[in-house]
This record gives sequence, C-alpha cells and structure tokens, in this order.
Amino acid sequence: MEQEVKRIGFFEKYLSLWVIICIAAGIVIGNYLGGAVQAVSNLELFNVNIPVAILVWFMIYPMMLQIDFSSIKNVGKKPKGLVLTLIINWLIKPFTMAFFAWIFFTKIYAAFITPELAGEYIAGAILLGAAPCTAMVFVWSYLTDGDPNYTLVQVSVNDLIILVAFIPIVGLLLGITNVQVPYETLVTSVVVFVVIPLLAGYITNKLLIKNKGEEWFKTVFLPKFKPVSIVALLLTLILLFAFQGFTITNNPFIILLVAIPLIIQTYFIFFIAWFGGRKLKLPHAVCSPAAMIGASNFFELAVAVAIALFGLQSPAALVTVVGVLVEVPVMLSLVKLANKWKY
Repeated sequence: MEQEVKRIGFFEKYLSLWVIICIAAGIVIGNYLGGAVQAVSNLELFNVNIPVAILVWFMIYPMMLQIDFSSIKNVGKKPKGLVLTLIINWLIKPFTMAFFAWIFFTKIYAAFITPELAGEYIAGAILLGAAPCTAMVFVWSYLTDGDPNYTLVQVSVNDLIILVAFIPIVGLLLGITNVQVPYETLVTSVVVFVVIPLLAGYITNKLLIKNKGEEWFKTVFLPKFKPVSIVALLLTLILLFAFQGFTITNNPFIILLVAIPLIIQTYFIFFIAWFGGRKLKLPHAVCSPAAMIGASNFFELAVAVAIALFGLQSPAALVTVVGVLVEVPVMLSLVKLANKWKY
C-alpha cells in the first residue's frame, strides 16, 4: 500500500499562493519599514541571522523528531544514495554552475554587463555551486517523505567534505588560492541547524514514546508539527525578501538577469540527481533528499565568503543573495514535482 504523502491541508493546497503573498509582503515591508528590517537583519552570529535561524530550526525540528539512531547504522548497507549525493555535489554541481554562469554572464548578457562585472557575477555563482545544502534540505526531505535517517547521513557526510573540498574547488574555479573560509559561519550553521535540533528531536522522541507510546507519538504528536513547519517556512520567505526589498525594487533588471542561470542550474541538477536515482533504483525516500541536497545550496556560507572576498556591495555578494531569494520558491516547486512523481 502506498504511503500517504505528508499533507498540511489548507496550507499545502494553496502553498504557491502563500509563497507569492509572502514574497510580495516581504518586498513591501523591506521598502516601507527599512529601519526596523535593518535592525532585524543585523541580529547575526558569525554571519548567521538569528531570527532566520530560529525559523529554520522550527522547519527542521519535525524531521529530527523522526530520526532513529538505531537504524542509522543500516545506511551503510545501502550506499548508492550516498554515492549519488557525493557525485552530484562535488563532481558535477560546482562545474555546471560555473558553466551556466559563464554562458549567461559573458555571452548572453554581454550587451548588458561589462567583462569585469561578469567575472564577479560568475564568482558569486561559483561560491553557491560549491556549497551543498546543510539546513533546508531537512525541510525539503520532510515535505517529500524522505527517509530522515538517510537524510541525516547524507547531510553529515557533505558537511565533513565541505571542510576539505570547498576551498580547493572554489580556488580552482575562481583561479585564486587565497580563499578564506569563515569557519565560524560553517561551524555555527552545523551546530544551529543540525546538532541542536537533532539533540532536541532525539530527547523529545525518547521521552514522549516512553510516556505516551509510539502510536500516540506518530498519529497525534507528529501531525501537529506539519503546519508549524510550513508557517515557519513562509515567515522565512517574508524575512529574506524584506532584507533585500530595497535592493530588489531598485535593481529589478539585474536581479532577474542573475536569477535566470541560478534557476536553470537548480532544475538541471535536480533532474540529473532524480533520474540518476531512478536509474540506480533508489527508493523514493532516498532519491528525493539526494536530489534536494544537490539542487539547494548552503547559502549562509556562500554569502559570507562572497562578502569576505569581494565586499558587501560587490556583484559577487549580490549573486549569493539572489541565490537565497530564488531558492525557497524554486525548491518548493521541486517539492511539488517530487511528490507528483512519487513512486
């Protein structure tokens, strides 16, 4: 019998509408409440915005509640999903991102962008492409009925590889060797988005099952978090677009130009990973998070490195910010597609 897809009733049914409303609301808030928005955007710890981190935490927590540590050891017996993730993230994604950026910024956009600016835009895209997702993939996996245990292993392995592969790949593609990675941002993100919600989910899981029973936990407690996760996701959209509301309304054309190759890259990588997973005969619960990790980015790291290398107002930093803005709506469309194609 086919497992029931995770649904959240009214919210999920009209999710596309809520996304559009939240994006519009965020842009309006960013333009008319600039001072308050700036104060909220400055609430950071090692380049990780605290309000956004709290909202992302609420999105991740429902999946962490389902982690079964006793079954994680079994992931190694079925390594194909993990191998697919690693190939997509480290042997394909950074290079296709660089290719699409080069095609668009130096060829297609040659009439609008100078070669010097094109170089910085390409650099920003490369930083995004070299940083696979750490936090939000738990949300996408949860919404597509991904295996929480396998997702945790996939994310954890990628986090470890980032430590050794990010600098060489960025250095190779940018042609520079003095890349300074803000490890404080990397460590903070992993602790906030993986370690803390994982511990909280594990403790909650054990206590509630012990006191209330597994049946109550799965049929009563877990369903209550579905709307919480989506509301947090929509509030995150409002905040992200509010932070950049002024930039969007003052530079709509360049925002659009930058968004196009990033969106194409996202769909391209998703399709490669998805159909690669199908070819490997991966179950949906493994194939879906593998595709989502490849399609999404560790934007906190990319933004921080872009600012450190090129400056806050640089075209490279702008590309990474646009990456943040387009990721959530695009990934939500891929969530819908993955659920439609569920097998």
